[in-house]
Amino acid sequence: MLTDNILSESLFTAGGVQALDRYLIDEVGVDGYVLMQKAARAAFRQLARHWPEAKQVLVLCASGNNGGDGYLVALNALRHGHRVDCVAVKDPGKLSGDARKAWQDAVDAGVQVRQWEDLSDSQKDDLFSGEGVIVDAMLGTGVRGKPRPPVDELVRRINRSAMPVLAVDVPSGLDAATGAAEGEAVQARVTATFIGQKIGLLTGQGPQYAGRVEFDTLGVGDDLAGCEEPPVAGLATWSRIKASLPAVSRVAHKGAFGHVLIIAGSQGFGGAGLLAAEAAGRSGAGLVSLATHPDHVAPALARCPSVMVRGVTHGNQLSELLERADAVVCGPGIGQSAWGQQMLQQVLSTNIPRVLDADALNLLAQQKPVVAEKQVITPHPGEAARLLDCSVADIEADRLEAVTRLQRRYGGVALLKGAGTLIAGEEGLPVLVAGANPGMATGGMGDVLSGICGALAALTVKSPELSLRDATTLAAAVHIESANRASLVRGYRSLLPVDVIDALSWAFRSAEQPVYGSWADE
Repeated sequence: MLTDNILSESLFTAGGVQALDRYLIDEVGVDGYVLMQKAARAAFRQLARHWPEAKQVLVLCASGNNGGDGYLVALNALRHGHRVDCVAVKDPGKLSGDARKAWQDAVDAGVQVRQWEDLSDSQKDDLFSGEGVIVDAMLGTGVRGKPRPPVDELVRRINRSAMPVLAVDVPSGLDAATGAAEGEAVQARVTATFIGQKIGLLTGQGPQYAGRVEFDTLGVGDDLAGCEEPPVAGLATWSRIKASLPAVSRVAHKGAFGHVLIIAGSQGFGGAGLLAAEAAGRSGAGLVSLATHPDHVAPALARCPSVMVRGVTHGNQLSELLERADAVVCGPGIGQSAWGQQMLQQVLSTNIPRVLDADALNLLAQQKPVVAEKQVITPHPGEAARLLDCSVADIEADRLEAVTRLQRRYGGVALLKGAGTLIAGEEGLPVLVAGANPGMATGGMGDVLSGICGALAALTVKSPELSLRDATTLAAAVHIESANRASLVRGYRSLLPVDVIDALSWAFRSAEQPVYGSWADE
């Protein structure tokens, strides 16, 4: 059953949102034009909220309901005292249904609508040289592929303009179902979207083009109570899911939080293991062990005195360490030589929860798929392409399909990195962890995520009510939350993995209740 709260935590394809619209109109009897008016008012509220000083509004309308929304946004803007330039990309005389009614009501209210094809080059240039806001109401959720003339020209002009953009429902040129853009798409500052959240706005290239996504259910949740259109994914943020983290007992001891073994760092690559180990410790692991190349033992002990460090030269030296661990992380910096291969094969022979990343994934891709229930794989698109024997372009063309294929092929839990991290487990819907922090695009961030995943995977052994899928989701969410907190101090360009590790304590602190009093009392 869909409600407003469920809608806010659910993601749909473009076709799924269109099915919700049809249900409201055909089954519930909601007037389609009333929905269009609500959407236009919601979009205009976002315009007024984000650009309260704007005097000029340029509204670009094509055909279909998206264009109808645009004409009504222009009407709202005019009524609120804005100077409105409304341009019809397609002949409005050919509109039908609710879109035609919206155009007619806008014209009757005094909105002057000009057709793009009737404007001179100088008039076109003038439209995009103002200091107001552009409203993109050209291509809606049902349009896929490259924008065609004259929309493609308008997209280029919009992106060259210095004016900020409010996209209505979806930026023109972006696939609302996949987050892919086959050609150039509108670079929006804000996207106002309605009824159901489109997954394409939040993953792939979606965050780049959609900007800040403002979602409004338009209050239709109760009307959709009987609708059986299923979402394709859930939406997770740290603030929403942190309550699912098991509580800390007043009488807890280190054994209650699990023992994580990090296997990382072939000769010359010791930093990866240190980052993973530190992140595991900051993520609540009771004990952290690091198995690494002997060259790295002394530096590791100097930097991480709380970590138990063991130098290993051969895979058979891992047996004792694996027996004591509750979870294992393998891959950061292990390389693809004989040393790394031995480490991975020992890990694959165990039955404890394991997190595979980096070179462990590259080695895994070279052999027959190893399916395991207690396995977490955390590839970036390049690694995912190797694991699925396809191209990176194939992965990015449909990230939701890619993470689903990864999970089916390798079992356990698959986490596909990138803007709009996606997680798929054996049960339940895939989950998208919202957030796109460009500062995380630097070496070592994946090692930090591996350490967090390892700590929370170990916690599933001590707290069985926490599933491996939910633990991985928590790990991805706190990773992004910590990066966001760290970027408030460091910015994006200067953000380093160690900054994210330092911020983990602040993120986790927000999820727990103090044992005595409140933090504010201290």
